[in-house]
Amino acid sequence: MKKLIYSHGETSGIGPDLIITLCKTNYWTKLRHPLIIVGDPKLFIDRANLLKKNVKIITMQSIDEAKPNKKNTLQILLNGKCSNTNPGKLYKSNAKYILDVLNTSINLCINNKEYALVTGPLSKENIIRIDPQFTGHTEHIQKLTKSKDVLMLLGSEKLKLAFITTHIPLQKVSSAINENAIFSKTKILNVELKKKFKIKNPSIGILGLNPHAGENGRIGSEEFDKIAPAIKKLKSQKINITGPISADTAFTLSNRKKYDAFVAMYHDQALPVLKAISFGSGYNITLGVSIIRTSVDHGVALDIAGKDGLDYGSLQSAINLAQKII
Repeated sequence: MKKLIYSHGETSGIGPDLIITLCKTNYWTKLRHPLIIVGDPKLFIDRANLLKKNVKIITMQSIDEAKPNKKNTLQILLNGKCSNTNPGKLYKSNAKYILDVLNTSINLCINNKEYALVTGPLSKENIIRIDPQFTGHTEHIQKLTKSKDVLMLLGSEKLKLAFITTHIPLQKVSSAINENAIFSKTKILNVELKKKFKIKNPSIGILGLNPHAGENGRIGSEEFDKIAPAIKKLKSQKINITGPISADTAFTLSNRKKYDAFVAMYHDQALPVLKAISFGSGYNITLGVSIIRTSVDHGVALDIAGKDGLDYGSLQSAINLAQKII
């Protein structure tokens, strides 16, 4: 049976709140596949009580016990103990539990190709307290799936964005981008747009690194030295790619209609545009790995965790995409 696996992310954030809120909607019973939460039932009992939401908790020892979703009901696969269920503040004592939940969820999907992983927002700051090498969901999934390369794509119905670099300091971006990285990640994007999004001949726009895409070398040389050679190589493999495009005009309405996806050189070069036009309805998907993984497009939101009135639109978009692909 196809199943959706939910890794709730940071315990003190809104990851638990979102799924509790969503299960009380009519949407919950319209899901074609059961959604199973991995984690400690007490976390969800305590958070539901805090939110004043009446939710039934069904605990499972095995994922094979999963049944179709019922409104106001959460199915939880027992996995560890959350030491502190209070929202709003990071607790180092919860970090190992959070990482164990993520690892169990990933491994469930590695071992069964009919499962898809949906992840709630994670606090890298908290996980780094116990694992200094941790850099985020995307890289961790790459490690556990033993994938050669990985690509982070964030999107909505209005825009799809892929990134050559992700969560690194801005001063390191220029040295981190190179012809091979651009070629490899854009090739992943082309393949996955066809495979997962069913786009027959994707049209891809690739951004320059510098203002005005370098102005023919007057504002930096990365476009000539790194991006253009990669574009040439990609075109030789019949990939429909255009660039380098100046980032300041890349996302006009006409361009968003022209290109199926854009490749940005770094995180904040393009992501503010997506969040400005699609915040609350965007998704994150990991491409180039052997599992299906989607996620929300926002952070842990400690300031509103444990409070009612959350916007669960991004989680709904992530679930919809995972269900569509699976």
